[in-house]
Amino acid sequence: MKLQASATIRPKFGVAMLLSAFLGIYASAPAQSAEADQTPELEFLFEELVTLGPDEPVGATPYGDRNIIPITGGRFEGPKMKGEIVPGGWDWQLAASGGCKRLEADYMIKTDDGVVINVLNIGTFCTPPDGGPAHIFTTPVFEAPMGKYDWLNGGAYVGTVARAEVNGERAVRIRFYRAK
Repeated sequence: MKLQASATIRPKFGVAMLLSAFLGIYASAPAQSAEADQTPELEFLFEELVTLGPDEPVGATPYGDRNIIPITGGRFEGPKMKGEIVPGGWDWQLAASGGCKRLEADYMIKTDDGVVINVLNIGTFCTPPDGGPAHIFTTPVFEAPMGKYDWLNGGAYVGTVARAEVNGERAVRIRFYRAK
């Protein structure tokens, strides 16, 4: 019985000691000033010119009106990589009441040296009240195989999307940046 009682007391005592030590370290640490905040800088990665197929309306859902926009191809280029947009991806859009849309594009890019990378690009944008163009910002996630481009697998990214045209075909221009 005594062995059980002391075993029960020791973990509680150990946790209390750790908590006390942590609070002591935290209390003695210098307070960070506003100047110490690290505002991220953006490093340009690459630009895509993505060609699009005709809209495929899905219809009303409990969350809003759904629409699919097929990704038919295109090219990308940046300081560290270039290649093509693999046909067959899609942009799965949701139009909510009030003029806002959520986009979720899922597609592959293939570098000129043959590496296939998945891009999942998600964003929300709203039509301005004056009817002007919407500014579209996204939060892309990349999945690259281990090797030359695995640096894309981590980090925080920002994308911008703008309407474009390629040889009379509807397209979007997407620019990707990495926070550093």
